[in-house]
Amino acid sequence: MNTLVTSLKEDLNVRTVFKIPLLGGIPVYESVVLTWIIMAAVLVICLLLTRNLSVEHPRKRQLLLESGVEKLFDFFGETIGEKGKRYVPYLLSVLIYIAISNLIGIIGFKPPTKDMNVTIALSLMSIILIEASGVVEKGPKRFLHSFAEPMPVITPINILEIFIRPLSLCMRLFGNVLGSFVIMELLKLVVPVVVPALASLYFDIFDGLIQAYVFVFLTSLFIRESVE
Repeated sequence: MNTLVTSLKEDLNVRTVFKIPLLGGIPVYESVVLTWIIMAAVLVICLLLTRNLSVEHPRKRQLLLESGVEKLFDFFGETIGEKGKRYVPYLLSVLIYIAISNLIGIIGFKPPTKDMNVTIALSLMSIILIEASGVVEKGPKRFLHSFAEPMPVITPINILEIFIRPLSLCMRLFGNVLGSFVIMELLKLVVPVVVPALASLYFDIFDGLIQAYVFVFLTSLFIRESVE
């Protein structure tokens, strides 16, 4: 048990990779550096996949890419509604980032989503988009009036939802990632050979992808509710 506690403390500790002297020694954490690596890797992959695109003679790679993107756009487009389709590119970007962040633990890196600062930032970005989409679609006056719907007496509850939603998104993502890590560490202590490898297929791959999907799916539902 002491080994598990020590491992948890080390894993939850946000390590500083380096500091920026020109900005007063601002620390740059491990999760930030890994996020930069993920961004660079995704950018390179996108550049490679979109090379030599052709309208007249598309290759198999292009057809597969277009088919995958189209299916994702159609899926989230149906979930978010007609008025919210402009926000689908953001949702897909977040989906890709969270999915990769959860999966890089397989190759020995610490997933950025184990840093609560990352999940808080993702949640705040989503809630700002959710509320901003409501203002854009309804206008400021109608948006403010929506807090008194369906009746003025529940206005405090509607206002409280603004703070509850990002908290729920943050804690759901962080809690599930942390829970998966705890279970894997327990399995390594009890059955250190075969079972952890099999469990990793679920907790590191399947569960990681599910958490990315759930985060984006809930964000799309909140946006649809806000714009409609």
